[in-house]
Amino acid sequence: MPTDDSSVLERFQAGEPEAFESLFRSHQKEVYGWLLRIVRNPAQAEDLTVETFWKIHRACERFDPARDFSAWARTIATRAALDWLRTQRPETELPVTVPAPAAGDPGVAAEIRRKIASALARLPPALRVAAVLAVVEEIPHKKIAQSLGISTGAVKVRVFRALRILRRELQREGIEP
Repeated sequence: MPTDDSSVLERFQAGEPEAFESLFRSHQKEVYGWLLRIVRNPAQAEDLTVETFWKIHRACERFDPARDFSAWARTIATRAALDWLRTQRPETELPVTVPAPAAGDPGVAAEIRRKIASALARLPPALRVAAVLAVVEEIPHKKIAQSLGISTGAVKVRVFRALRILRRELQREGIEP
């Protein structure tokens, strides 16, 4: 995680372009990686990274130089990702009643992964983000809470609800989690 000189943060808050460029260069990869974990789409993560830094640039006066720039950037990035996820429609598939192949078949494993990904995509965005970051990416609840602007307890509740919904969806698909 990049460390930022307090003078750079103060100059950024004052609207100095060079300070913004410095922060952009030092935090771009971190923000992109964060967004990629959430949206799971490299091209969209790139677009959202640009959008995030545009929002950061426009909000420079509201930034408090005493606070952590990385956490502030992750919060803005998370909100942009949630907005994008809310506009996405999960793909729905028609149920197929075909007998399942024998266990151990690589096609079965691929089908199970596809069904899990599909069930995950159908979760409400707030639950999906919490579940992906906590369970798939194994990011600590505290860091997720800071980025989402909610309490650690709320992150735990969202992850619990997401996993409960996923378990129910997968059982309907004939997969016992």
